Amino acid sequence: MFGIALLRAVVGGLFIGHGLQKLLGKFGGHGLEGTAGFFEQLGLKPGKVHATAAGLAETGGGALLVAGAATPLAAAAISGTMTTAIHKVHLQKGPWVSDGGYEYNAVLMASVFAITAAGPGSFALDRRRWGTGWAIAQLAAGAGGALAMVKLSERMTAEEPETSTGRFTQPTATPETADV
Repeated sequence: MFGIALLRAVVGGLFIGHGLQKLLGKFGGHGLEGTAGFFEQLGLKPGKVHATAAGLAETGGGALLVAGAATPLAAAAISGTMTTAIHKVHLQKGPWVSDGGYEYNAVLMASVFAITAAGPGSFALDRRRWGTGWAIAQLAAGAGGALAMVKLSERMTAEEPETSTGRFTQPTATPETADV
């Protein structure tokens, strides 16, 4: 199953890049401080905690996916970040990426679902075909965890004093130009 290995390498490699954009400002990214400021604008507070979690999930999930190791864990991390991106940035814009919608995020989530269900393919550290049950479990864990964190952040934001202006006042990215 060389095709699955190729899919793992491409999707996982791109997620490593997205994570490093958030964490270190690599590949044209805004780095941790810039991403944290953007996340604060989205209502994901504290922004630095959410930015770090997203960056680590994308980098770590991508690396595990490339290696074909702990495939359901890798897929759950990726599904979680994509669920947050859809919920906080893309959902209200509809499905089409040309309108800023969630098309790209949905394709990535479907890709990691398929990789988990089919098994990691050739050149993988996992030698197990995880199956559909594991694919459903990773999707539920990723999406459920992401939505729980969003709701917790919304609750924390609602409890902030009205005089708080937040730690970050200069936006470095907008929902139209940044990837969550």
